[in-house]
Amino acid sequence: MESGREVGIGKGRGDEIMSKPFRNLVDSISPERKRKIDSRTNELLREMEIRELRRALDITQEELALALEMKQSAISRIEHQSDMFISTLRSILSAMGATLKIVASFPEGDIQINQFEDVRIGQVSPTEK
Repeated sequence: MESGREVGIGKGRGDEIMSKPFRNLVDSISPERKRKIDSRTNELLREMEIRELRRALDITQEELALALEMKQSAISRIEHQSDMFISTLRSILSAMGATLKIVASFPEGDIQINQFEDVRIGQVSPTEK
């Protein structure tokens, strides 16, 4: 590559590709499309795996394991699971300083499910006795 110029792959000698600033592309996007992009970006930021959340909070697996009185290898296994007990998830989030809320999303609106609140405070619901 010559200084200041990019040579295209598969192009003959002298055929050059001129790069354009990314800002030009962003500026050419319609305001409606920008709103959709921003909305999707915010949605993705609200959706995180436990591993991503732990890293974002700058907590190591070792620190989390210590707080939960577990081995680091158990934290690693949990982070790679796609299915777990609600109580396990609640404990992990609590160790990170968060509260678990389970929400059912319907077209008409969201409903918070509180069926699992008894588990959190160590009580058994009357139907489980």
